Amino acid sequence: TERIPLFFYFNYVVYSMLLWADIGSIMAADGGSFSLGLPCVFSPKSRQYLALCAQDGRLRIWNTDIKTLNQEYVPSAHLSATCTCISWGPCRKAKEGPQRKKRKSEAGQVENQVDLLALGTAAGSVIIYSTVKGALHCTLDASHSGVVNCVQWHPEDCLLYSGSDDTHIVEWDLQTGKARCKWKADRAPVTSLCVSPDGKLLLSAGHTIKMWDLETKDVYRKFTGHSTAVTTLRFATTRPPDSNGLYFLSGAAHDRLLSVWQVREDGKDKNSVVSFNLTDEPHHIDLFTSNSKEEALRLAVVCKDGQLHLFEHFLNGPCKKPLSPLCTVQMTGVEDSPIPVPLLAAALTTDTHSLLLAYGNHLQPVMERVEVNTAERHVCLTRDVHTTLSLTMETTVSKVKTPVVNAKSKVVVPGLPGHQAPVKGALGSEKRKSTDAKEMSIEERLGKIEMSSEKGVKGAPSLQTDNFAVLLVQGLESKDANILNKVFQTRKDMLIKKTVARVPLPAVLPLVEEITKRMQGHPYTAVLMVRWLKAVLMQHTSYLASLPDLVFQLGVLYHMIESRVKMFHKLTKLHGKLYLLMTQVRLSSCSKIVNLSQMYYLIASPPGFFMHHGRGAYFD
Repeated sequence: TERIPLFFYFNYVVYSMLLWADIGSIMAADGGSFSLGLPCVFSPKSRQYLALCAQDGRLRIWNTDIKTLNQEYVPSAHLSATCTCISWGPCRKAKEGPQRKKRKSEAGQVENQVDLLALGTAAGSVIIYSTVKGALHCTLDASHSGVVNCVQWHPEDCLLYSGSDDTHIVEWDLQTGKARCKWKADRAPVTSLCVSPDGKLLLSAGHTIKMWDLETKDVYRKFTGHSTAVTTLRFATTRPPDSNGLYFLSGAAHDRLLSVWQVREDGKDKNSVVSFNLTDEPHHIDLFTSNSKEEALRLAVVCKDGQLHLFEHFLNGPCKKPLSPLCTVQMTGVEDSPIPVPLLAAALTTDTHSLLLAYGNHLQPVMERVEVNTAERHVCLTRDVHTTLSLTMETTVSKVKTPVVNAKSKVVVPGLPGHQAPVKGALGSEKRKSTDAKEMSIEERLGKIEMSSEKGVKGAPSLQTDNFAVLLVQGLESKDANILNKVFQTRKDMLIKKTVARVPLPAVLPLVEEITKRMQGHPYTAVLMVRWLKAVLMQHTSYLASLPDLVFQLGVLYHMIESRVKMFHKLTKLHGKLYLLMTQVRLSSCSKIVNLSQMYYLIASPPGFFMHHGRGAYFD
């Protein structure tokens, strides 16, 4: 009877994981009702950095030149207020004032340097992150009452625009950190925004596409043509609207067409003038705007199915037939049965035959500059990306700020694998040499685990959670049963939860496999492993859901649960029968005890008791 709830709970946890994986894939594809899923944006102009938010809610900025992680930022509420959209600010200009006269090369570097990132959250706030400082710049809140769906920078002024589910648009002043203006944009949620290159017009997508005059906040034009939520708005030309040369394009969810609209001076712009054919709904768009009729629009579109489509078109009027892509790029693995590798984002370069691609996984994308022959209609690239998820990989992580450890701090163990940056102590601490700074061996750490697990011993040193995480990773790498047994023997839920939270992501899948293997053994060990499995699912479900072959990798665990679930109904019936049987035995035993007590009182009652008190006194 004590194991029946265990079977039910164990089955519930695993099925919840699979359900969350399905929901996560749906949310990543559709973003709930409209969004593009996980944000992924290249920095403007130089495209030196790639900013993205993965399933774990962290902001990661990768350097596309050296292919390494440059910065990592964890918002304080990254789990409850996940990032919904990202937008790079305009390149930072050199400050004017009495400063040291710089060289021309230095001035050019400062002028082209990117700094601020705007992150919209599900809680209705906007986070401004500084890549130069490597820290939070400011937080813009208390204006939106719904999810922030889109953020867009003004190209010249220090302004930011945000659209939300509350159907409003907010104009933020970054110098004061407060809302400068707020107005209702539509009856439906605002799903996309775009500011014109001259900074005078604003496009917003809700129930319809509206073009606003930013000076008066009045509607300049309205465009209707999409039946689903518009997820992309981009200006395609830089010409003013009074010359019939201003074009913009729009893409919507569940729509395999990109529509191009012309802003005409006479107002006869009810329908789109050009359409681009896609294989699926657009997820990431990059373009080179057309400055004149003689210059073609260059467009790169990454679709939901992971394919890249390249277009070139001269915007000089309407075109009735939808345009097919000039070239389609796909990527596959190097296995015997090739598996498609999804493209996350693509950036155009000044060279028409060169592209910057990001593909693979959002947690650790692969960036590569490739040469594409656009004369071929279909291009397939083969790459090996499975090594990026291996456990023994070494990733160079360069942080902007190195933590400073004072003289009172004591370093017990080195950091987790993948973070090889040495911890620097305070000034003067390097001169002192003591035996305390010596790294403990595996035997000493196991001994401390045994000492800390004993109860009633005063002064027993307690091992920190970091030690458990390091030992667990070492045990998984070396497959040392002694180390794993010592780590898995703990029964403290909080310690298990913190240990699993500190395990690096490449070690999560081997940890699940080890837990699955141990759950097939002794029942007592299986009970302990349920706690570890629960902690893994609570901490790393988003990472497991991002794996392409989750069901295959967790097939053993799935089949084991299936076999145990088949016995659940039989055990439930047996439990009911046993409960009824024990209830009847208990009632019959109670009736026998009552009969015996009656006989005892009849025998032990004094003579004449019933003559004076009556037989009712006894029965009462």
